[in-house]
Amino acid sequence: MQQWVVDDPTDDFQSSFNSTKTIEINRSTSSGSETMMFDSKQVANRKLGIEDLRLVKRLGCGDIGSVYLAELKGIGGCIFAAKVMDKKELVSREKEVRAETEREILEMLDHPFLPTLYAYLESNRWSCLLTEFCPGGDLHILRQLQPRRRFNEAAVRFYASEIVAAVEYLHMLGIVYRDLKPENVLVRGDGHIMLTDFDLSLKCDNYTSTPQLVSHQMFSAVSPYGYKDRLTFTSASCIFPNCIVPAITCFKSNLKRKKRLSSGYRRQPKFVAEPIDVRSMSYVGTHEYLAPEVATGEGHGSAVDWWTLGIFMFELLYGVTPFKGMNNDLTVGNIVARALEFPKEPSVSTQLKDIIAQLLVKNPTRRMGSTLGATAIKHHPFFRSVNWALLRCATPPYVPPPFSTGVESEDSCPDTPIEYF
Repeated sequence: MQQWVVDDPTDDFQSSFNSTKTIEINRSTSSGSETMMFDSKQVANRKLGIEDLRLVKRLGCGDIGSVYLAELKGIGGCIFAAKVMDKKELVSREKEVRAETEREILEMLDHPFLPTLYAYLESNRWSCLLTEFCPGGDLHILRQLQPRRRFNEAAVRFYASEIVAAVEYLHMLGIVYRDLKPENVLVRGDGHIMLTDFDLSLKCDNYTSTPQLVSHQMFSAVSPYGYKDRLTFTSASCIFPNCIVPAITCFKSNLKRKKRLSSGYRRQPKFVAEPIDVRSMSYVGTHEYLAPEVATGEGHGSAVDWWTLGIFMFELLYGVTPFKGMNNDLTVGNIVARALEFPKEPSVSTQLKDIIAQLLVKNPTRRMGSTLGATAIKHHPFFRSVNWALLRCATPPYVPPPFSTGVESEDSCPDTPIEYF
């Protein structure tokens, strides 16, 4: 399919349009929540409208719109990412439902690793989603800048852990993301990530999460690499509920007390609020990231997000996806039939290979995360050093330099189309 092509809306944005949003903007960022308030005199004593935006440059292209760096006129330094969509094009290509779904999902989100919808603006021709601008670009471009175009194991753990937290939150809201890939993982100014692009997501209306307590014995599993994976903790925790396991204790204690508390902690039941009971027969996604159940048309649920997590971690680590073929048909055939193989270089830990192998199990009912959701993934030995309660305090492997609106990026919208179907 052809990539989304839209006329430049810059000139139209200089005209006057009817708007729909107020000027109070609530934000949920990786460093906390804040509220942005603008003096109504700064925008002519009226609600925020498309005419108040100045499009600085185009950042990227998607299937249903183009993303621009935008700023509010007359307010220095107030910049956003504006996803601009042509209403007539959406209707002619039968994409209006996907655009509406993305808007509804963005209005639901309140999480440090997910975007906040600051405002929704529209005119007779254009509709615009206003979200946070991430100056670090996406992980696809960032990977190209790494030595040998791949991340080290510590960086993979950092980015994967924040994605697990974000996807877990989405699943609890009844949302299956379905489009995880490096191009959709943006890097904020503080180095933490933000998932973006929800037009392919599956939203289950009237869904309510059903929390349950699960015995610790259900987390035991035999690894494809021969060792038995049981829940282990580096230390006792003074933070509850039980699903939160910090890497360090809050109080000093002797070794015997640590062992006694840790042993008792492992025997306690675990809180699980996934997976969600939703099914879809849609054939959507990016070819190299398709889950086998999507490729075969058998129907899929939330387990597809854990498959894409495995592909994502593999690509960050090795610089390629594991089932890529000479063309899209061969790629899909490899996903369905070919066994997973790991390159000899670089040399990585057995724990990392194991979690990728468990995420890339072709049978979705046996895939890690299909039964116990993100809780099972969090307790894998690869994430043992992760302090899930304080993810936002972790030191990122990369922090982007201060952003200047005068810097142009040749990589902001690649010439190679990103195909959706």
